[in-house]
Amino acid sequence: MNPVVGLARRRGVGRTGRSQGVLWRAAKTSRGAFGLVLSGAIVVLAAVGPLVSPHSATAFVAQPFAHPDASNLLGGDILGRDVLSRVLNGGWVLLIMAFLATVVGVGVGAMAGIVAAYVRGVGDGAIMRTVDVILAFPQLVFALLLVSVVGAKLWLIVVAVGISHAPQVARVLRAAAMDVAERPFVKAMELNGVRARTIVWREMLPNLTTPVTVEFGLRLTYSIVVMAGLAFLGFGQAPPAPNWGYMISENRIGLVENPWAVVVPALLIALLTVGVNMFGDAVARVSMGAAGRKGELAVASTSIGAMEPPAFLSADGPHSLQPAARNDVPG
Repeated sequence: MNPVVGLARRRGVGRTGRSQGVLWRAAKTSRGAFGLVLSGAIVVLAAVGPLVSPHSATAFVAQPFAHPDASNLLGGDILGRDVLSRVLNGGWVLLIMAFLATVVGVGVGAMAGIVAAYVRGVGDGAIMRTVDVILAFPQLVFALLLVSVVGAKLWLIVVAVGISHAPQVARVLRAAAMDVAERPFVKAMELNGVRARTIVWREMLPNLTTPVTVEFGLRLTYSIVVMAGLAFLGFGQAPPAPNWGYMISENRIGLVENPWAVVVPALLIALLTVGVNMFGDAVARVSMGAAGRKGELAVASTSIGAMEPPAFLSADGPHSLQPAARNDVPG
């Protein structure tokens, strides 16, 4: 086995545990704990809701916009369906679609940015010019363009929202990866003939976990908002399937008669967005060693990447920040 690859593989041991440690420390901060509890409660509500809803989400059980009573705790919606039952059934598809769109966007954007930073030259220019073209379209407009051309299929909405996230992620990860691409361990692997794909996947990407994690939290927040916005506009689950975004749209004309049909789903979307954003901010602060500090400098700096040195360049192992001696790098 190539000695550089062997050392790199040994260096990778414990990296997953280190990432989990960052999440755990973020969860123990006041900001992170509050955000995790808040967003976790909404996720649990969306997941368990269909099992505990008092009525079918599509059953007509009251008068249109009926006031709350003992049998309908949040009253009726525009067609007389139970608002509470539709709220309990209307979140899980929205959350799954937002999560999958975030995975697509961060995955595609991260690989595009890292590859652009590594290959440089013509390849870098081609990737980033493509990114600039997509960035010219606002996220919601880009998603609507794809959906209007192909049709309002759920998988297409996920892909459209994910692709709309990818350019921002690519720009952030490219800026972070430019530094990693110049690190001595990358140059050493290149000189030893290690394939570019191996360097990108096994060395550069794992050293960018901080900006990737922060970007994932940020893009998840945007995905929730965009998915809810598309549902509000009628792109998503076909009626009469419940959806928090669509509930706001269809019941807004009865806001005076029964405001709960609009307020409750809107409040749940807002609380989920705030919770995810707060936990992502806590992860950024802990990743930069800024938990408890005043100011936003450390959090902002995560967007350009803060990578710890690789272990085989460290004197005391994977957690050391001391530079290794020159002869530690395989020649």
